[in-house]
Amino acid sequence: MTSRSRFAPLDVVWRTCDAVPECLGVVHEPYGRCLAHLTAAEAAAFLRGLTPGQALDLRGTLLPEDLITRVLDGVERRVGRARFDRAVFTGPARFAEVVFAADASFDHARFDRLASFYGARFLCNVSFREARFQRELSLHDARVRGHAAFDHVTVRGDALFGAALFGSARFGGPGDTRFQRASFHRAQFHGFAVFDAAVFHGDAAFRGARFHRAVSFRDADCGASAEFQGAHFEEAAYLGPMRIARRLSLAGVRACAPLHIDTGGCRVVLRSAAVLGRLAARLSDAELDLHGARVAGLSGVTRRSGRLRVTSLDGLDADALTLTGADLRTCGLGGLRRPEGLRLRECVFAAPPGGLGLRLGWPPVRWWSRRRVIADERLWRGWGAQGSDEPAPDPARLAVLYERLGPGVDDARVAADFAFGAMEMRRLGSPRGRARLLLSLYWLACGYGLRAGRALGWLALVAAVAVGAVCWAAGVRPPDKPAVQRARVGVVRPVASFSHPAHGLGG
Repeated sequence: MTSRSRFAPLDVVWRTCDAVPECLGVVHEPYGRCLAHLTAAEAAAFLRGLTPGQALDLRGTLLPEDLITRVLDGVERRVGRARFDRAVFTGPARFAEVVFAADASFDHARFDRLASFYGARFLCNVSFREARFQRELSLHDARVRGHAAFDHVTVRGDALFGAALFGSARFGGPGDTRFQRASFHRAQFHGFAVFDAAVFHGDAAFRGARFHRAVSFRDADCGASAEFQGAHFEEAAYLGPMRIARRLSLAGVRACAPLHIDTGGCRVVLRSAAVLGRLAARLSDAELDLHGARVAGLSGVTRRSGRLRVTSLDGLDADALTLTGADLRTCGLGGLRRPEGLRLRECVFAAPPGGLGLRLGWPPVRWWSRRRVIADERLWRGWGAQGSDEPAPDPARLAVLYERLGPGVDDARVAADFAFGAMEMRRLGSPRGRARLLLSLYWLACGYGLRAGRALGWLALVAAVAVGAVCWAAGVRPPDKPAVQRARVGVVRPVASFSHPAHGLGG
């Protein structure tokens, strides 16, 4: 084994510099040495031979600031195929406004000072895999038409990607986003990370990324999906306002500080996420999945406009989470770990089937009232197909669930419907006997004390029956008629006197 093989990593496939065994710089013929170890005359000859758009191969080369500046000036800041793998930039690396006409690679490169690609143009693909930036990294206003790879990079200073553009609507064909991803898998950002007004024509992938300081995506635009699966936010994260066409995935993330989400028109996934700070989400025309999430602190999810449909709350553990304007008609609530920690404001719930219902049991005819019910009761009763394949809880658990959800409802009518649902599930879940009979009578008489119209109806019926009974009794036994006494007419005949003789009598 030679001394050179002991120092060269396994992925170094080029011929390395003959000057010193530790140097990994690519050899420039006919010198047998890298650019950093050329003599002044040899370096001058190399620089004079540069032309605009020429390919550059400086893999493993030690590049101070003056040397990289002379190289870029030699190609008039327009580079063809650029290879800077394992290069070491000991001074500031200023690639501002440089045009890379072909693929560019900076894999395993090390930047000891500022790395500035401000306004740079990458007309094809660019790769910074496992690059290390000891100070600031700037790709502000940069343009990458193809795939941009920042996997496993480490940025000790601030990372500035504001107004950067990744991908192109014309690259790879119309609508083809397969080769326009911007990937930051397991990237480490120790400073502030700024992606404000950045545009991603394809996916923006931050799987497993770790943000040690605040990160911002204000006014960012993602033409496909924004993926943060398993990401770690140690300080505040501002994911929006941003536009996402397909999906915002925050599955398995861990946020130790406030997490702000402001987006719409897509699916938002927070499955198994742990938000230890405050969650503040403002969504419009979106679907939200909170399956198995852990939300601590005073948090809220608000519908900004359009429709906010919640698809799953199973396994959600929330200290104080407020859902405002959410559509819960198909979302089961039976899997909540702490239902009393959920506040429901202006939410839309399911309802029983309207109108007259016929069945084989007793009573055979039933008229369903228009009350609010949770999707779990609909599933248990079989009122239509549900989106979840999980079995519905039994009536006893539904009764407890209704009782624990009731205090968190802001609408008095919905709270009353939940109280009615709790009593209804308790009645239907009771074994046949005296207790169920009493609950059935209570339900029939006044709707568990929550249906005043039913009690008034019974009172009106009793009054009508009483009046009818009185009238009927009066009709079958009329009072006796009094005997008819004929009036006797007495005839008084006048008595004749001597002074007044009676008429008709003879003298």
